Amino acid sequence: MRRLAEEGVAGAQALVREERERNADLRERLERLRERLRRQDRRRIERVAGEYDRRITELDRTTQKSDEEVAAEIADLEARIRASRAIDWTKLPPSDLLEEVRAAILLPTASWNRPVRPNLWSRLKAAFARLAAWFRGLFRRKSGRPRARAPARRIPIAVPSATGRSFGPSELGDALARLSSSERQELSDSVGRSLQAKESDLRREAEEKRRAAEAQRRRLEEEREEARRRGEIDTERRVREAETHRLERELKERGFVAERAGELVVTYGLVERFARLLLEEESRRLPGDIRLSARGGGSTGVYEKARLRRPEEVAHLDLPGSLLAARLAGLRHIDESVSYVYREVTSERVHVVLAFDRSGSMSEGGKLDAAKKALLALYVAIRRRYPDATIDVLAFDNEVSPLDLVELWECRAGAFTNTAEAIRAAHLLLDASRASRRELYLITDGLPEAYTDEEGKVRSGQLDEAMERALERARELATVTPLKTTVILLKSDHPEYETAARLLTRTLGGELVVTEPAHLGVELLVRWAHGTETERRVSPPAEPSPATIPPSPRGRGRRRRADRRMGG
Repeated sequence: MRRLAEEGVAGAQALVREERERNADLRERLERLRERLRRQDRRRIERVAGEYDRRITELDRTTQKSDEEVAAEIADLEARIRASRAIDWTKLPPSDLLEEVRAAILLPTASWNRPVRPNLWSRLKAAFARLAAWFRGLFRRKSGRPRARAPARRIPIAVPSATGRSFGPSELGDALARLSSSERQELSDSVGRSLQAKESDLRREAEEKRRAAEAQRRRLEEEREEARRRGEIDTERRVREAETHRLERELKERGFVAERAGELVVTYGLVERFARLLLEEESRRLPGDIRLSARGGGSTGVYEKARLRRPEEVAHLDLPGSLLAARLAGLRHIDESVSYVYREVTSERVHVVLAFDRSGSMSEGGKLDAAKKALLALYVAIRRRYPDATIDVLAFDNEVSPLDLVELWECRAGAFTNTAEAIRAAHLLLDASRASRRELYLITDGLPEAYTDEEGKVRSGQLDEAMERALERARELATVTPLKTTVILLKSDHPEYETAARLLTRTLGGELVVTEPAHLGVELLVRWAHGTETERRVSPPAEPSPATIPPSPRGRGRRRRADRRMGG
């Protein structure tokens, strides 16, 4: 209860981790939960790794098939190279070598495609041939004989096609027939080099594909290992989240926490149980007679039938009425919603106002936390003795805010101390009450620092005016009867704080207690039980001058009674 209330769900989680080291049963339960989650995640990781293995196997199968195809193509190329070396160039080459032969014949660098560069002798022969041809032409024109055609080229021009220059089979045969032996050898070598180049290109492409496949395989293996590593990390994260979720679910089912705006917050039931725990702790520090007095007054002998409110009331359970209510509600068992008890009716009606300072200075030295815990304990003590009591909790800084138990526990420090407005709010509540017992507990740690003017605006920084407004409101509250007022001042190094608190207490006609924050709960419980023991007796200071004491509407008799209660 304490860790959950003080530190929230994170505190409960830390407690579980601490208890796991000491509690073997809890450790075994957590290990079973973890092992079940790990088995589930291992199956998920194996499925992911299996998918990677399938892809790697498919890649290996594709690579093997590609290697086999490349090996077949290389073997075919080598057979064609051997065949090219044994070609009979007096005939057409085999059909599987036609393309290479055609490409070799059409090479611009082939000797038969290069123009012949004539030397001096060939030029002289050509000149004499042209001269002879000229003379022959003269005589042939006179004789009327037709002119002879020029000799044709050694290799006919290739036939144009849609894919470029090409040879038909007959043209190819004519071209081969006109080649000399040296040119045929050159053609054979050209075809061989072409086939070897294709083989080299094929081997290079196959090697590149093999390297790419190997790189892809390594990448898949790395991704598989990374998936396993991430899966193990996710498993541990899921285990922690499952433990947290299990804890949060149990806390929700028990009504200790609730989800609000996406966050888990403590519930009223948790704060109430924590308050009972605080009351038990503070009660152990009380004197024996005060402890008995805080448990309740005398019996009235009058009981009423009502719903169950507290676990300790189970002893007064109305079993037949609860069974009947359970059957009417369609339940097989009795639960809190259909439990009825006989509760003693007290003859005293009680109204208590708990006002505490939550200004910025209360955040120092753990004063605000001590005040909240003390008020929770006092709240439960009042409810335990008077279940029907009216209890108002007021927190004040610049403004006054009424709080429930959850808001009280979650309260944070604010700005300045507007004591006048807190007393005014308490006056409005107590003056309208018809209780036979009315009490006010005012907890503060300093001077009134702010006040609310007639226009409703908060003014701060004027200490004299703030004190005067607080005294004015105190005189108004002092007219409410019956009323028991207790002002608790948390100790400070500034003596003027105690002087101001004493002046305010006298005006209220109440009792002043100066105490340490750690002893605040005991002092509140002692005052609630009408005890008189305190941590330290406060010796009265010197009497202030008559000019500083405001006139009391109750007269001198009321002032003397207040002086006696304060030890003055």
